Amino acid sequence: MRRLSLSARLALLFAACTAVVSLFAGVLFSRASEAHFIELDQQLLEDKLIGLRRALPDIQSSQRDARLADELSRQADLSLRISGSDGRRWYDSSSNLPQTLPRQPGLSTVSHDGTDYRVLNAPLYPDTPDSPQLSLLLDITHHQHFLQRMQHLIWLTVGLSALATALLGAWAARSGLRPLRRMSAVASGVSAQSLNARLPEEDMPPELAEMAHHFNAMLGRLDDSFQRLSAFSADIAHELRTPLSNLLTHTQVTLTRPRPLEDYREALHSNLEELQWMAQLVNDMLYLAKADHGLLMPKREPLELAEEVDLLLEFFAPLAEDARVTLSRDGDARLQGDRNMLRRALSNLLDNALRFTPAGGEVRVRINDQAKSLSLSVENSGEGIPADLLPRLFDRFYRADPARHEGSSEHAGLGLAITQSIVRAHGGQIRCESENGWTRFVIELPKGE
Repeated sequence: MRRLSLSARLALLFAACTAVVSLFAGVLFSRASEAHFIELDQQLLEDKLIGLRRALPDIQSSQRDARLADELSRQADLSLRISGSDGRRWYDSSSNLPQTLPRQPGLSTVSHDGTDYRVLNAPLYPDTPDSPQLSLLLDITHHQHFLQRMQHLIWLTVGLSALATALLGAWAARSGLRPLRRMSAVASGVSAQSLNARLPEEDMPPELAEMAHHFNAMLGRLDDSFQRLSAFSADIAHELRTPLSNLLTHTQVTLTRPRPLEDYREALHSNLEELQWMAQLVNDMLYLAKADHGLLMPKREPLELAEEVDLLLEFFAPLAEDARVTLSRDGDARLQGDRNMLRRALSNLLDNALRFTPAGGEVRVRINDQAKSLSLSVENSGEGIPADLLPRLFDRFYRADPARHEGSSEHAGLGLAITQSIVRAHGGQIRCESENGWTRFVIELPKGE
């Protein structure tokens, strides 16, 4: 079976709720009306009982029938039966009365030949043990007809109310769900070429405004991711084009004519450098792809950051000496992390710092130990980075130095992206600050167990 739409479900739910409420209210009204009629009938019968007791001080009086007829003539729908203490009938005011009546004292209801009676049984002389019994019968057929008509009206009202509510509920649900249909229309129009569509949040009801906000945020993230993916694909082709072209050209030139063995050896060495750089580029891209899919699982081993930094500074010391750059480290901290991954991240930062520090400058590593986290900053003196470029430094293949030419076999612009992936894999964050002649990369990491 075809599943019901949300509008149909809401309409049926409204109709069911209305039917239940109407039926409940109708039943309460019917019961209240019935109880009210019983109370009125009981009051009337008790008043007649008092009058009959006064009219019959002696049941054997010769004027009994006349007094009874006079008393009953005042109420046309009232009948009377008098029975002895042994149950034998002494008197019936009408020949159409039921043959048998309830004998228990109090009020009861009986039906006979399509007529409904309210019966009140009571002794004629309450203080006499063998007193004759009076059975007052009040014709309540018109009351019962009224209650039946009212019940029919209740059922009709319940049905009409449910139908009207279903129709109005369907219209209200369809009108109220119009924003959802608008969201569906926007979602159906989303494609790789139209990720800029957005829902008007200000026109949404409060219940859907938050969902519209998150929907727009999702589209924004998809748009950003798609743009990054497109740029990444273009950058890969851009980076690989030059070394591949160099390999082809160099190989073709070498093969144009016979050459000495040494020339072939030199050509192979040259090609080997380009191939090694391309292999490193592919490895770096695979590393970033792993990070994007959450496949970087760092080991957790105790590390002394001061020792790790000092080893790296010792490794970079010859390069710093050639560039006349001073290296220093300040602070210490312990960390649970992956030694190889963190060394790679710090090496990328130190390499960047050395390349962009002018002669006579300084590269400093600062470690700040805190209770539950630590921060490590790599800062270098020199020309700063414009503020508008700082957010893009960790993009893949991005180079802030405009003098860098395309297809360089030395640096592909993936170092900072890899560093960011390593830091995030350890549950930390990295940011860049550049002011007052200093550029600072700050890593914040949780200390772990």
